[in-house]
Amino acid sequence: MSNLGYRPCVGVMLVNAEGKAFVGKRIDNREGDWWQMPQGGVDDGEDLAEAVLRELAEETGVAAHLVSIIGRIEEAMRYDLPEELVGKLWGGKYRGQEQIWFLARFSGTEADIDLEAHDPPEFCEYRWVDPEQLPELIVPFKKRVYRTVVEEFRALV
Repeated sequence: MSNLGYRPCVGVMLVNAEGKAFVGKRIDNREGDWWQMPQGGVDDGEDLAEAVLRELAEETGVAAHLVSIIGRIEEAMRYDLPEELVGKLWGGKYRGQEQIWFLARFSGTEADIDLEAHDPPEFCEYRWVDPEQLPELIVPFKKRVYRTVVEEFRALV
């Protein structure tokens, strides 16, 4: 595992007018009731802000014109996969992800969210939650990252 690198990734805390954060339940979630914010890999040479808007559109159907980026954590955060998942995700190339997180304000309506915008979809359902709940909802190996994201964006939400 120590020979493997980290997958370049972006994540977004999407908040609505009430200050609630979007979380989706992954379709491939087989163990536990885990929810996560939109996130995904960055293509070679891709601008990070463009990558986050692309990932958001793919996972939620939310168009870029309905989103305003209002914050970014400059320092990348890493997490390692549990041993049982190493080699099974991302073609076995990575031990975890290195993420840059963005905060974005959603100005659309529920009708603008389409979890089937991308084939295959990542989420089977979604909800809006208080940002303080986020670390409780994510898989255990990502809790530290989510606590940091909540802390960094608290004043901007």
